[in-house]
Amino acid sequence: MTVELLWWEGCPSYPQVLEELRVVLRAEGLDPDAVRLREVESDEQAERERFPGSPTIRIDGEDVLPPGEGQPFGLSCRIYRLRDGRTSPTPDPEDLREAVRRVAAGHR
Repeated sequence: MTVELLWWEGCPSYPQVLEELRVVLRAEGLDPDAVRLREVESDEQAERERFPGSPTIRIDGEDVLPPGEGQPFGLSCRIYRLRDGRTSPTPDPEDLREAVRRVAAGHR
């Protein structure tokens, strides 16, 4: 299982997401240090990578919380919707946990 955190320099949220992701991985019995950090440095790279904003978490190349239809790609801060309806610069921890469990189950 390949876990990636894509981010860009202008995003203040990626360190928090990295910590939350590592907590979830640890809780699920997976290696929390296996997260591969990938910095997106240009709009051209963002287009090539189909990067909807920072932070983006991908497991085995798939966005754990795919962006909505028509979302542009580029160097921007990403907005997530929490389970209680609020917006957040980080994904809901339960959504993250479910995504990790779903992918991990497919690897067992």
